[in-house]
Amino acid sequence: MSIAPLGTRAATIAGASALVLALAACSPEEVEVAASSDAVEHEAHDDHDHETEGAAAATTEMAAQTPRIVVTYDGGILVLDANTLETEADIALAGFNRLNVAGDGRHVGVSTTGGFQILDAGTWSQAHGDHAHHFTSEPALTDLRVEAEIPGHLVVHDGLAAFFDDGTGQVTVVEADEWEHMVEEGHLDVVRSYVAAAAHHGVAVASDGGELLVTIGDEDGRTGAMLLGEDDAVLASSEQCPGVHGETAFTTADGEELFMVGCEDGALAFHGDHVHKIDVGLEYARTGNLHSVDGHGIVLGDRRTDPEGGIDLTEIVLIDPEAESITVVDPFEGEDAEYTWRGLARGADGESLVLGTDGALRVIDSATGEVLRSIDVVDAWEAPEEWQTAHPALTVLAGMAYVTEPATGTIHIVDYVGGEVWKSVEVGVATNEIAGVTG
Repeated sequence: MSIAPLGTRAATIAGASALVLALAACSPEEVEVAASSDAVEHEAHDDHDHETEGAAAATTEMAAQTPRIVVTYDGGILVLDANTLETEADIALAGFNRLNVAGDGRHVGVSTTGGFQILDAGTWSQAHGDHAHHFTSEPALTDLRVEAEIPGHLVVHDGLAAFFDDGTGQVTVVEADEWEHMVEEGHLDVVRSYVAAAAHHGVAVASDGGELLVTIGDEDGRTGAMLLGEDDAVLASSEQCPGVHGETAFTTADGEELFMVGCEDGALAFHGDHVHKIDVGLEYARTGNLHSVDGHGIVLGDRRTDPEGGIDLTEIVLIDPEAESITVVDPFEGEDAEYTWRGLARGADGESLVLGTDGALRVIDSATGEVLRSIDVVDAWEAPEEWQTAHPALTVLAGMAYVTEPATGTIHIVDYVGGEVWKSVEVGVATNEIAGVTG
């Protein structure tokens, strides 16, 4: 079959395009992707007097949104055009750096020495009456930083970006749509802060209703999570979640907001002022990463049953928090393949995506666990012993899947609905982490 360009395809896939997070699952954001890369100079667009707040001097107005892909490699960060995969910027940055989308479709939080440094991916949109204008500029690593001794997770939900410092237990929350202003002014506008009772490898999720989900733990381990109200009063709490890791917050089809975290023996689901444990029925069956989609009731999670095992996994879980059930699925249907947490994502229509070590991307019906299609994308590979080691990773942006292949320095754009690889481009580096911004 022939496949239309990314912008055209994205307009029809699943009725809308969406961005789903790999490290921290959060609500997808509908976008209209640029149908072409044609651009016009800002001054020549029309006779409106438009302001481009915080824009770089070399700002170009585009015909439509221009999504971009951000990837790390040993020694730096690449920012790529999401349609062509051409390099827009190559930014030197030493160390093992992690990526966290910052929630406004433009900025990315880079976990690096001293905290979360804010990267401007150089693509954004501004509303103007009944329409919007779209701009691009050269990407840049800004001077704005959310200080942290050990930068951990950044989670975006309900337009709020919550940062967790593993070294101090400090939680910092800002409004995601204020990044442009904060970068321009050079300071953070903190709307909420909290300090955990003890520092630990934790996470926080904030909501516009005033709730704040925070993990419970200390340097010896993690035991659970609690949901706080606006005055930090505890609304619901549970320490029946050994090894808590992985979080998600989403709105069900019935309009209920749920917060969830993974445990070594199941998951916790927070419903307003109460919490319940979804028990997996085994002493050890760890779910450490959760992925949800607004409007869909099923949550995708990874599953490890060997406490001494590595990052190579063979089963996933599909969690129904309303039914309080966990369904175990073999995404490879008995074939000799594995995956790592970097190979899980959600599609725009709620599909569960799993990238296997056999090089194939499986698309799974999240309601039934049925494998809908298997798409050969990369060469076969082996899961590394250390999780920091570069290996294939997956993210979804604007209705397409992006798969990295560090062994060849290639990134593949996959039409996971049509079942074909749409484009493959060598970017010249062994990519590690990947994130996408909508523009």
